[in-house]
Amino acid sequence: MMELYLDSADINEIREVFKLGFLDGLTTTPTFMHRHGITDIDGTIVELSKMVPVLQIEALGDTAEEIVAEAHRLLDLGLDKKRTVFKIPASIEAARACKMLRDEDIMVNIHLVYNLQQAYMAMSAGATYVCVLVGRMQDQGYDALKLIEDCVNVVDHYGYNSKIMFSSVRHPEHVKNALELGAHCCTIPWKVMRQMNTNNFTEVGTQQFIAHTRQMTMKIREAMRPGVNPVITLDNTVNEAIVEMTKSGLGAVSIVNENGDIAGVFTDGDLRRNLNEEGQALLSKKMKEFYLYEPLSVDADDLLKKAASIFKEKQVDNIIVLEGRKPVGMLDVQDLVKLEVLD
Repeated sequence: MMELYLDSADINEIREVFKLGFLDGLTTTPTFMHRHGITDIDGTIVELSKMVPVLQIEALGDTAEEIVAEAHRLLDLGLDKKRTVFKIPASIEAARACKMLRDEDIMVNIHLVYNLQQAYMAMSAGATYVCVLVGRMQDQGYDALKLIEDCVNVVDHYGYNSKIMFSSVRHPEHVKNALELGAHCCTIPWKVMRQMNTNNFTEVGTQQFIAHTRQMTMKIREAMRPGVNPVITLDNTVNEAIVEMTKSGLGAVSIVNENGDIAGVFTDGDLRRNLNEEGQALLSKKMKEFYLYEPLSVDADDLLKKAASIFKEKQVDNIIVLEGRKPVGMLDVQDLVKLEVLD
């Protein structure tokens, strides 16, 4: 298993990311903290230690003794040594400090490793992790992937207990590299971690599944706009129909007879066609003066699939929704577009 660490010092980000529930830990640096305006480093470290399974933090010093003393100082803040890893930049003093800390069963990450010799010294000193900063190395023209591969091979060949950490991840391809090379651990910024589950084919396929599921399970009444049911009577005028269309934001109104049953429909298309022929006189014309035809309709308890088929086949903008013969709402093609049922 390749361990997965978040690389961050953003408290809010860390809190949200660890809700995923499967990350192995957090690695952070003074540089990250400085970037986020953190001034109370010790307080932040204590806070982070309570938020994550394992915390990897710097223990700096010019000599092995200073490094060990700093590690003890941090532990004395209340950190659990079984859940804390001290990061030490590679050097001969780092190797000596590593051995001293490992003798106390304190975990150590020798990082800023740029060649196999440094990695070998860290492994020999018993480092829990040996960290190669791949992105930084590649920025400087070094073959960081070959170094990861060599480190993994040394661990496998000689049986060292160190875990090779693939760090300074810049993009999802780096994570693929880490997996292919057999790295034991990978530290990933959240912006890269988010990208790892992003793929256009997946998104298209998912939207198709959602659209088809909605069509087959969602009733039309669930897709209707609440409280929007533009209705006029046979005695209402075109002008009154325009008012109802405007109020509803739809391009049609249902026409009902004296019993409240559907008698027809008047659309903005009807308005444009008749205005061309009759001009302003049209506005006072009553609905019963028009030739009315049976409108396209669906029952409120029909599945959305039926409405989607009508929209596709008839190329209309609105469908009347009925209960029995009485209009209870109206579907607009954009309602189905918003539900991602239609393109």
